[in-house]
Amino acid sequence: MYSHLVMFTLEDPDDIPATVTALEGMAERIPQLRYVEVGVDCEPSPRSAHIVLITRFDSKEAYAAYHAHPHHQRVLEHMGEVTKSAIKVDYVD
Repeated sequence: MYSHLVMFTLEDPDDIPATVTALEGMAERIPQLRYVEVGVDCEPSPRSAHIVLITRFDSKEAYAAYHAHPHHQRVLEHMGEVTKSAIKVDYVD
């Protein structure tokens, strides 16, 4: 299993609902995506990110296909417009 996690801090917290919708919408459009979870921080602090994305794939190759998928590319465009910073972790378990 290949896991890809990203924590996003947005420029404007008002963009959280639309961003959650965009991220969750990948599940029904990208076949390589085996698991997706989107969480919104419920205890904001100066150290917090706004959103965490947790995704899982059968393999690194499946992740690469997801990354290149046209729908993911549209989500990346949205993220580029609203994200102040992002931190990712990829791992094999």
